[in-house]
Amino acid sequence: MQAKQKKNLVCRMAGTGQGPLLAVIPAWNEESTVYDVVNRVKKEVGCDVVVVDDGSTDNTAANARKAGAVVLHLVTRLNAWGAMQTGIRYALKHGYRTVVTLDADGQHLPETIPFLLAPFIEQQAEVVIGAFPQRGSTARHFAWSFFRTLTGLNYEDLTSGLRIYSHNAIKLLSSRDATLLDFQDLGVLMLLRKSGLNIVEIPVTMNQRQIGKSKIFQSWFSVFGYMLQSFILCLAKTKEKKTDNGE
Repeated sequence: MQAKQKKNLVCRMAGTGQGPLLAVIPAWNEESTVYDVVNRVKKEVGCDVVVVDDGSTDNTAANARKAGAVVLHLVTRLNAWGAMQTGIRYALKHGYRTVVTLDADGQHLPETIPFLLAPFIEQQAEVVIGAFPQRGSTARHFAWSFFRTLTGLNYEDLTSGLRIYSHNAIKLLSSRDATLLDFQDLGVLMLLRKSGLNIVEIPVTMNQRQIGKSKIFQSWFSVFGYMLQSFILCLAKTKEKKTDNGE
């Protein structure tokens, strides 16, 4: 997408009341990739960037700041969703009306963000997911299939962290209802769906993880642990829904 098109896109966001935009990037020991990710977001999108440093012990914070990001330091590790929610709450407090979230490890391509913003504006969706279901191991696809059946969430990529949230979604995800979710995928999607927010998926491409392994899908043991915790969450949400309906 050319620079003129990107500028027009930003203007259209402002015109629909959906700007300004903030990129939120949670990071834990991502010193080798975070500078490039922040730099490319600024180049491709031209928006402000917040990196939430989730207790890193390396130069993640310094490299993110050097690339032009605002860095929020967590005094204790909150893990992926806790760090993400911290950034979303920062956005709400500082008047940002739209948030794009992405990983600090280089998997998500910042140049895809403008393409996700376009349908976000045109379709007035509250949430857009950048989906790349081709990625991942057999374990990941097994877990996805299980939770699609369990929850009725018919999305191709349940665990994508590349997402765009509207102002209504930002307010919801900043609330107490969204606190203490171990994983941003199922819990957040279930909460968004329960609140009636429109969610759409847009196919994108992604890089392979440049360093390290997925914290969830690195082994069958960790996958089953993830599935057990998520299953308990699903049961709790189902019980909560029945209580809300007076059953």
